[in-house]
Amino acid sequence: MKNREILRYKSQLDELFKKVSTFDSDIEMQSHWAKYLCVRVSGFLEISVSSIYKNYARDKAHPYVANYVDKQLSRFHNPDMEKILNITRSFNPEWAEEIRLATEGEIKDAIVSIVANRHKVAHGDNANVTYVTIKKYYENAYKLIKLLNEQCNKTEE
Repeated sequence: MKNREILRYKSQLDELFKKVSTFDSDIEMQSHWAKYLCVRVSGFLEISVSSIYKNYARDKAHPYVANYVDKQLSRFHNPDMEKILNITRSFNPEWAEEIRLATEGEIKDAIVSIVANRHKVAHGDNANVTYVTIKKYYENAYKLIKLLNEQCNKTEE
């Protein structure tokens, strides 16, 4: 992946995950940090999906169209699978179907859980997300980001 914005955010998240992993003897502290990590992973998804499609539009479309895409994607928040598939479908319906099929199961479940837990954290509800769980969700979220990025960077035939 060459997208600097995504790589910078991923690097920051990776460092946070490393720091939190050192609290292995303090499960309560890890639990509190897991909630924060959940919010950050949700932000990572939001920024990554937007960045991938903004870059695609900049590379492939007229500057006016790219500007329009940029403005539309600036409103992209709370990236659940349906929203991600809808954006993907807006660029290419075949891509959306490929992503839907490729993410069925563990990846889709991770994205749904990230957003659901992020809402719970943001609204002060009890989010039962653990460090181990959010780390797995993050790994699956990154798999989705790589799939989206690969689609946009394929050489057209």
